[in-house]
Amino acid sequence: QVQVVESGGGSVQAGGSLRLSCAASGYTYCNYDMSWYRQAPGKEREFVSKFDSDGSTRYVDSVKGRFTISQDNAKNTLYLQMNSLKPEDTAMYYCKVDRLRCRGGRQYEANYWGRGTQVTVSS
Repeated sequence: QVQVVESGGGSVQAGGSLRLSCAASGYTYCNYDMSWYRQAPGKEREFVSKFDSDGSTRYVDSVKGRFTISQDNAKNTLYLQMNSLKPEDTAMYYCKVDRLRCRGGRQYEANYWGRGTQVTVSS
């Protein structure tokens, strides 16, 4: 079973910054492809950011230029640096494991979610 744990959320004023972390674990000989999502009150969960298979980054238009995704493969940890935060960024931020890349070249599609970390931006 894969465990996914997000951290780093909090309350900030507009214009502030936060850095979210997502740690995945469960299989010693695997790395994890992960992505960020968020869900604001009364809205559907939306994609925020991920790395594509070629290593390029992808962002939802509303965060481009303000958010930066990064990862530490050795630690199976994904990060989301969020700068110039806006009140509309207020949401629960979730990390999702999309794929396991394991020893011997084996890969498995996955759908593991963390419990989320709350980000609140006040005006």
